[in-house]
Amino acid sequence: MASSSSPPKKTLLSTTSSVGGPPQGVKFARRTSSGRIVSLSRDDDLDSLSGDFLGQNDYMNYTVMMPPTPDNQPVAGSSGEVGTTSDPKSDSSRSYGSLRFRSDSAGGDNDGNSGAKMERRMSVMKSSNNQSMLLRSQTGDFDHNRWLFETKGKYGIGNAFWSQDEDTYGPDGVSMSDFLDKPWKPLTRKVKVPAGILSPYRLLVVIRLIVLAFFLGWRVQNPNEEAMWLWGMSIVCEIWFAFSWLLDILPKLNPINRATDLAALRDKFEQPSLSNPKGRSDLPGVDVFVSTADPDKEPPLVTANTILSILAVDYPVEKLSCYISDDGGAILTFEAMAEAVNFAQVWVPFCRKHNIEPRNPDSYFNSKTDPTKNKKQPDFVKDRRWIKREYDEFKVRINGLPEAIRKRSEMYNSKEEAKENKFAREKNGGVLLPDQQIKVTKATWMADGTHWPGTWLSPTADHAKGDHAGILQVMTKVPENESVMGHHDEKKLDFTGVDIRVPMFAYVSREKRPGYDHNKKAGAMNAMVRASAILSNGPFILNLDCDHYIYNSLAIKEGMCFMMDRGGDRICYIQFPQRFEGIDPSDRYGSICTNKLKEFFMTYILHILDIHTTILYSCRLHWSFPSIYNNKKVDNSIGLKNRYEDKTEWGDRIGWIYGSVTEDVVTGYRMHNRGWRSVYCITKRDAFRGTAPINLTDRLHQVLRWATGSVEIFFSRNNAFLASRRLKFLQRVAYLNVGIYPFTSIFLVVYCFLPALSLFSGKFIVQSLDVTFLSYLLTITICLTLLSLLEVKWSGIGLEEWWRNEQFWVIGGTSAHLVAVIQGLLKVIAGIEISFKLTSKSAAEDEQDIYADLYIVKWTSLFIMPLTIIVVNIVAVVIGCSRTLYSVIPQWSKLMGGTFFSFWVLAHMYPFAKGLMGRRGRVPTIVYVWAGLVSITVSLLWISISPPDDTTSTSGGNVKI
Repeated sequence: MASSSSPPKKTLLSTTSSVGGPPQGVKFARRTSSGRIVSLSRDDDLDSLSGDFLGQNDYMNYTVMMPPTPDNQPVAGSSGEVGTTSDPKSDSSRSYGSLRFRSDSAGGDNDGNSGAKMERRMSVMKSSNNQSMLLRSQTGDFDHNRWLFETKGKYGIGNAFWSQDEDTYGPDGVSMSDFLDKPWKPLTRKVKVPAGILSPYRLLVVIRLIVLAFFLGWRVQNPNEEAMWLWGMSIVCEIWFAFSWLLDILPKLNPINRATDLAALRDKFEQPSLSNPKGRSDLPGVDVFVSTADPDKEPPLVTANTILSILAVDYPVEKLSCYISDDGGAILTFEAMAEAVNFAQVWVPFCRKHNIEPRNPDSYFNSKTDPTKNKKQPDFVKDRRWIKREYDEFKVRINGLPEAIRKRSEMYNSKEEAKENKFAREKNGGVLLPDQQIKVTKATWMADGTHWPGTWLSPTADHAKGDHAGILQVMTKVPENESVMGHHDEKKLDFTGVDIRVPMFAYVSREKRPGYDHNKKAGAMNAMVRASAILSNGPFILNLDCDHYIYNSLAIKEGMCFMMDRGGDRICYIQFPQRFEGIDPSDRYGSICTNKLKEFFMTYILHILDIHTTILYSCRLHWSFPSIYNNKKVDNSIGLKNRYEDKTEWGDRIGWIYGSVTEDVVTGYRMHNRGWRSVYCITKRDAFRGTAPINLTDRLHQVLRWATGSVEIFFSRNNAFLASRRLKFLQRVAYLNVGIYPFTSIFLVVYCFLPALSLFSGKFIVQSLDVTFLSYLLTITICLTLLSLLEVKWSGIGLEEWWRNEQFWVIGGTSAHLVAVIQGLLKVIAGIEISFKLTSKSAAEDEQDIYADLYIVKWTSLFIMPLTIIVVNIVAVVIGCSRTLYSVIPQWSKLMGGTFFSFWVLAHMYPFAKGLMGRRGRVPTIVYVWAGLVSITVSLLWISISPPDDTTSTSGGNVKI
């Protein structure tokens, strides 16, 4: 349908689907202030198209042109077409939070024809589907960017045809020369892994795979007739371990490194040109999401430092917005954020003036490096000393907030109670009996003398966890489009020539009510998406935990190199690796090693194996945001109502996907299943850093949550077996491994008990330790050791860290993974919902020992199975030794086999036992005495009940080598 308000030559036709045919996709783009077209999304509804009609280029048939906005904020305007110029006066009179996509109710047109409304919002034109045009090298799709920037063809905005007799387009006079004012330079590049490094690894994998196949074949063909039950359990476990190892090793055969070019990004988007004489940044807007839920487990000071690192990041201020989701609705978090915003007024300009790294104040002031290194400003030492004093006072105020809130609430409550009693006394003639005293509800009060709408210190109806109103508070002034330079202030610092603007920051707490499924963190993230769509509507989203701060101020620009590079319109998100601080020197529970080993072998499909990292999403429009507010009254709610998502596709096809405690994995899987790509970005300087639980209990609960999410995925329609053909083979293998790895715990637990069962019964998994068995075992062990050494060398970790990782794999597999499988089965069979326990992120308060949390022992049911394995194997070793020593014909070969594997199991359980002991030297000696007495007593009792067999032939005890 042609727009009647546009000239014929400027009209772009909008076609609708033919009868019986599929609807055409819509691709979104925007024109920056320098005239460059930036693609923001691609069709999100590819799965809805029939296979008979869907072609390889159908998703690129349409392009929507969004009007240029100086600060990349929502366009002020009425229900007219997107792409037309509004009256400047009306634009200036609109508020910052005006809608880009208006709802049906607000638009004033209730004809119910959403297609007609969409046609009035945007102008599109079907492009020529010419197969002879330039094709993308990887997918065979038409390369619009290459055609636009590298050819001389008359090509217009997006994929609309540029008329031969037209030199300009639109009211702003955009010409073809505006698109070619800067030569294209790649923003990223792939760095191949040298063959001398990768070939030995692949060769060892092939050798081990062949030997493993022959070994399993030999084991199946040579059963142990004396103990078929023991042989049967061992061979089943070994076959599963081989299958699990194959799933894990296949993606590692294709590693890839990527590098970014920040200089090219700056030249392309932040340098003056003919169409951009002022050199204003053309980088797109970014909304940073930070989530928190409980100030007791996630200290406000840690969260405040994360917020400060975000507000001080090196990115255009007017393009950056930060949101924090407080799912607990705690006033402590709210007031801590208010304090953080006040401190940011001096911290952010200080970081810009002296190029501070990192920009988390706590991490910066606790750094062991020389703070004056590479600092050229003569007043740096004075400025640093002043800002350090300010930060110390800031910490004192944050730590004093709980007491200040309590005293303030008590004061206001006492005043309210006195007022009510006075009113009652006046009603009763000035007399108020003791039994007529009025007790007011113990409310929590804000600093302005009003009730806190969230959770109160004394929970009551409508003011408790899981039962409170929604809150949205913008805490900072919306930054100006132009830089605001500071000046000399004797009471503060000299910020002359320094931009003192602070990005927009908003506090969000969604409404919660009892009896309603709020979908955990995924629901909170979707609430922030809806709130940010009103306030800033940035096309990119950066997702952070409250304890993961920006360590590299250029991290967002590093991610943008991939998004803004050629082919970036097919990338759904960029993923960054985890980095941890505060880990004990020995890394007892394998937090550092696990991530470093995964990082080296990250390919374009392996990002999902490290599933809980920082993610930069390109999904503002991928999630069909034009339909967010359809049939919704925006002025009544901005999406924080607890029933806002009823009868909508939120959590199913829009936003973070529901149904799993690991919402990031499910959401990434859905994106990949629709054909999107993702990139794992490793920067030279760590992009983000955070804290990991060093306490055994908290670490196991964290692993339990991850494993539980994987089990939920396996039993859902997000299983990799049910994936579409768009999911590549190695991606399918990796996602399959994500869903299956917790089930390895069943076989691992059985295998950990096999040595004890061998010693109890006097039998072994093989009939004798002959040369064939030992040769296979030796070859497999050597290959595994060499593979591990190569991984250790390439990932830059030590042997001790690698061994800690192996140990915790057994500890987590026999505890958290097993419980996750049981919970998943109960959910599928009995419908019992899986509980979610927030991981504690508090740091140690003992200044004399920063690793004090490491020695805290908090009992949990996850300890039961590892403890049982340890005790049973210790008792079995004692019994096996006693049986052999008192036997007429000792079975030394079977004792050696069972004892060796029992000690191998106990060696893997050592960190678990050490974690239960607490601080070194604090375990009473009586514990060891009683452990020895119990083992001896049980072994003697076993021998008396089941005495050694004295009829066994002598040859049975020989070692056949």
